[in-house]
Amino acid sequence: MAIRYLTEKKIFQLDTEHTTYLIGLTPEGYVGHIYYGGRLKGEGNNYLLRMGEAPFTPSVNLREKSAFLDFFPMEYPTGGIGDYRESCLNVRGESGSIGCELLFDSYQIRKGKPKLEGLPASFGSEEEVETLEILCRDEVLKLQVVLSYSVFGKCDVITRSLRVENAGEEHLKLEKIYSACLDMDNQDFEMVTLAGSWARERHIQRGRIRFGKQMVSSVRGESSHQEHPFMALVTPDTTQESGKVYAMNFVYSGNFVAQTELAQFGNVRMVMGIHPENFCWNLRPGEHFQAPECVLTYSDAGLGQMTRNFHDFYRGHLIRSPFLYGKRPVLINNWEATYFDFDSQKLLEIAREAKKAGIEMLVMDDGWFGKRNFDDNSLGDWTVNEEKITSGLLDLVEKVNEIGMEFGIWFEPEMISPDSELYRAHPDWAIQIEGRRPTQCRAQYVLDLSRPEVVDYAYQCVSNILHSAPIAYVKWDMNRQLCDIGSSYLDRESQGELLHRYVLGVYEMQERLVQEFPKLLLENCSGGGARFDLGMLYYSPQIWCSDDVDAVERLRIQEGTALIYPLAAMGAHIPGQVELCHRYQPLIQRGDYYRLASWTMEKPFDCWEVAEKDGSQALVTFVQVLAQPNTHSRFIYLKGLTEDAAYKLEGTEEVYSGEELMKCGYPVPSQKGDFRSYLYHFVRM
Repeated sequence: MAIRYLTEKKIFQLDTEHTTYLIGLTPEGYVGHIYYGGRLKGEGNNYLLRMGEAPFTPSVNLREKSAFLDFFPMEYPTGGIGDYRESCLNVRGESGSIGCELLFDSYQIRKGKPKLEGLPASFGSEEEVETLEILCRDEVLKLQVVLSYSVFGKCDVITRSLRVENAGEEHLKLEKIYSACLDMDNQDFEMVTLAGSWARERHIQRGRIRFGKQMVSSVRGESSHQEHPFMALVTPDTTQESGKVYAMNFVYSGNFVAQTELAQFGNVRMVMGIHPENFCWNLRPGEHFQAPECVLTYSDAGLGQMTRNFHDFYRGHLIRSPFLYGKRPVLINNWEATYFDFDSQKLLEIAREAKKAGIEMLVMDDGWFGKRNFDDNSLGDWTVNEEKITSGLLDLVEKVNEIGMEFGIWFEPEMISPDSELYRAHPDWAIQIEGRRPTQCRAQYVLDLSRPEVVDYAYQCVSNILHSAPIAYVKWDMNRQLCDIGSSYLDRESQGELLHRYVLGVYEMQERLVQEFPKLLLENCSGGGARFDLGMLYYSPQIWCSDDVDAVERLRIQEGTALIYPLAAMGAHIPGQVELCHRYQPLIQRGDYYRLASWTMEKPFDCWEVAEKDGSQALVTFVQVLAQPNTHSRFIYLKGLTEDAAYKLEGTEEVYSGEELMKCGYPVPSQKGDFRSYLYHFVRM
């Protein structure tokens, strides 16, 4: 069994192939975090909770309850009762005060994993995953909280979420609700996060944690270009191959917070969840709230093993698309070639030329609808502009198909232009604060997806177009952040629900899309890579990684993205490499990723490898970023091969043993000139 309850010790033990997670109960019923780390061969013990030390538990020393709460390693800490570290749940009662104290009530262990209502989440069969549900109660508020832990043994992953229910008669308000917390002693941790901006997304940053709180977050209504819903704590010696790693990644596409706090006694609290700014959820009697899922993994074999845990988990238990391992078409998008200046004939000319280069799909980007000849109008008016598409969309698609190419189309369904028929008819459908002039960004506003009729309208616009012609691909874009957080649909007491309801509206539309059009290839995009997150990956097997096409900058972007996401999830330009893309696509989709060298860590070269899981082949990419004078060859050390097997380097007569390539290395010849790159394909004989 992956999950056990040790009755006498009052310990829950969660085991994966290489990790163990321990949760313990105090005599009063507080739920404490005992341990997360390498797999324990035997049963866990609760001495790590330090209940035998001053200030002792409240049943022994009630006069120092606050001192106990402010030190005890809580599994899920709450605010207002004496724990002054970061809380995960703040509940305001009808009296106006904030205070919540959760005590253990009961538990359930089940095979498999239930779905999360209205949210993207991981999945698995009864043979692949077990779930622990711990029910806690606050008897004063009559609040029930179910802490859920799903154990994916083969991936060394544990997912966490929670469900909160008002079982009383008071009208409660949730003012903060995080999805996961880890309380543990500091091991001189360093924090690894991903940060950047437009055209330089997801750069890896690493630094030692200090006393106090260090966080990354977004309040932009999306996971954002600037920061990312991921955080890892690593020991100082951690490399790609060694050191301890505790990592969290959030399955959510809106505002988030990921934070580490080093507290007064040298203990660390790591939390992740919905950002509390502009969040307040009404929890009326009988109502419940489902928090999004957080993915946890532990590695004592460095960042590389963390990466492969995440990659395997997302490919096996999050991405649902038939294109996960299926062939994906190489496409050409008309945007950079034409911008808004195109018509049917120009698109067909592009398609004919693209076909000669082996490209398989034409995607018609922005400008095909309404009266849109510039970016300041027509969003929301999703009807074909027949002054451009002169013989209609169906005729254009059929002609592209006759050339031998599939057809794709661009949408931005979440937006509305001030200059649009939709806005003139429904100005109240835009997110805005009553009495204030709405703030434009890219000459557009954001639709209020807390309104059911707006969700239905936006989705039906997409559906109608897809039913009108054989369209194989949709690029779903979202080109601005959210502000002016107000809704004329929600009452005064519910304005704090808007941002989360907006994300739920996006998820509802995309779920309807993949259900109604199961063979559609959906690619999410957000002004480049502003919404490259697990929530989007649940609906689309690939996400546009960045608008930046500079080859050197992409090294940073793609190294940071590949740190947690599968390579095949990254949408990218491949100029002149159609044949190579087809040849190596299956290996890249399913292989293990190894980071062999990092230019971002001040190396003069960059190098990574994708190896077949059975060791039968490996593809190595080597990029000489900056040439150095008077140098010899550089050795790279491969991973994931069979030691006693022979490997031939494709295109040569060179043969090496797996042991040689991994232990002795392969010499990459010194080359003149900056920005040179090479592919090495080793195949087991």
